[in-house]
Amino acid sequence: MGTGLLRIPLTGAGRHAQRGVSLLDFTLTMGISGLLALVGATQWHPGHAELGAAQHELAESLDQAFVMARARGVNVTVGLGNGQGPNHLPIRLGRRVKWGKPARVPLPPGMDDPAKADIQGEAHPLITVTPRHTATASCWFLNDGEEVLCMRLSNRGRVRMLRWRPDLRHWARA
Repeated sequence: MGTGLLRIPLTGAGRHAQRGVSLLDFTLTMGISGLLALVGATQWHPGHAELGAAQHELAESLDQAFVMARARGVNVTVGLGNGQGPNHLPIRLGRRVKWGKPARVPLPPGMDDPAKADIQGEAHPLITVTPRHTATASCWFLNDGEEVLCMRLSNRGRVRMLRWRPDLRHWARA
């Protein structure tokens, strides 16, 4: 009785004895789980979560603007802050998300150096989408101090999101 094993009797076809989980097995499993949780917690950065939320906010706002423009038959603008009018969709950023691209981060591959966007993060502070699914071509950079999000919008309404991964030192699709 003092083996430290939990024995679970089986019924039916599997009547052979089955060993339970020992205290050592349980302790090792919990120790490994704790180490994995610790590694995950040290890799987690609250700004990355806010940058991800900003990415979704931007993508969803652009999608909503295209739907509104088509349904209403008027141009719709998307921009940061509080816009005026029923045809403007404001984008709200988390407090850790900053506007612009840090100088240490290179431009995405194949992108010409837009002087204003490189310094301030904006080619156009407002994006205008039309009922014909066209848009003001634009490039916006948002960052959390480490990772950078680049949103590129073509004049045909095609959105491309790229994310600078500092650990890999390259741009990847977001």
